[in-house]
Amino acid sequence: MPAPNPNSNEQTQKVLVSALDAKGFVEKVLVGNGVPQENASIVAKCLVEADLRGVDTHGINRIPSYMARIRQGVLDPQASPTLRKITPVVAQVDGHNGFGFLAAHLGMSAAINMAQEMGIGMVSVKHSNHFGMSAWVVQQALDAGMMSLVFTNSSPALPVWGGKAKLMGVSPIACGAPAGKNKPLILDMAPSVAARGKIYKALRRGEKIPKDWALDAEGRPTDDPASALEGVMLPMGGPKGSALAIMMDMFSGVLSGSAFAGHVTNPYDPSKPADVGHFLVAIKPDLFMDLGAFKDRMDYLYKRVVESDKMAGVDRIYFPGEIEQLMQEDRLKNGIPYVDAEIEALNIEAQKVGVESIKSRNGPIVNEKARL
Repeated sequence: MPAPNPNSNEQTQKVLVSALDAKGFVEKVLVGNGVPQENASIVAKCLVEADLRGVDTHGINRIPSYMARIRQGVLDPQASPTLRKITPVVAQVDGHNGFGFLAAHLGMSAAINMAQEMGIGMVSVKHSNHFGMSAWVVQQALDAGMMSLVFTNSSPALPVWGGKAKLMGVSPIACGAPAGKNKPLILDMAPSVAARGKIYKALRRGEKIPKDWALDAEGRPTDDPASALEGVMLPMGGPKGSALAIMMDMFSGVLSGSAFAGHVTNPYDPSKPADVGHFLVAIKPDLFMDLGAFKDRMDYLYKRVVESDKMAGVDRIYFPGEIEQLMQEDRLKNGIPYVDAEIEALNIEAQKVGVESIKSRNGPIVNEKARL
């Protein structure tokens, strides 16, 4: 497929913000809403990482909805997660209805520590909230040299195959593995044709959606994001996508003790806490061979994938997560593009807590990866 063009007209017409300025802005808004500084730094970093990778549906534009939940009393801004060790390789995190980013960060940290000592670490997370893009949790494991599995459940948006009512969440399945000379594998995918966040993004931007993404309340295909949100998302691959969503609910909700079977609260529903569950695994990659041999094998896998014979019309084959990693490199250098409506919504949140408006940049931006 053709490579994404980060310098297309669509992006150059938007407001560019450096990653460092975006992170600093979000931290201040969070602290202004009662989030401890250390926690605010983690949440801001995770949100900005989503924007850097081009996963704009899970980036800092989520701040208005998160702050609304704080004001509505259904997300505790001051809560910090706690960890309970179950066995030498198993632990559970209680999110205490705080930010899902904090619970998942603590959970993966614990899984990594156990894997470093025992070869594998598994953590179940309960009473959490939305943790944004799953790839940042995978990256946390990669930064420690670990393979990983990252599951979560979410609020109903998807029918089970053969049904027509919302029951399962559009819950991502993610995994990762380090490599040697080539890019690591970072898989982060939803079991639906498209992530629900993309529909919220289209609604926010006044855009249409493809007609194969969702059904309206009457069960008809729709290109209107508002109608799609009143209806249901469509699972990818029919019964296969539906089964994956059920699997995510089993590992994340049933096993953890959090909500499941359609009872996770929608992040835009102010009636009660979300009670999201997560399931995290870290695996030491040199369990069965030395690390060098493992990385050589990953590099060979990468080469075999990207150098495969291409179908007609395809310019390049990408490894899972590679497009997003290339996007991250560009946006660290040139800035993250936001539309005016997103900037306005963020600045309204800043005004509510007396924080300076988000800064925009028109020229080149120094690569700030190390400073994030």
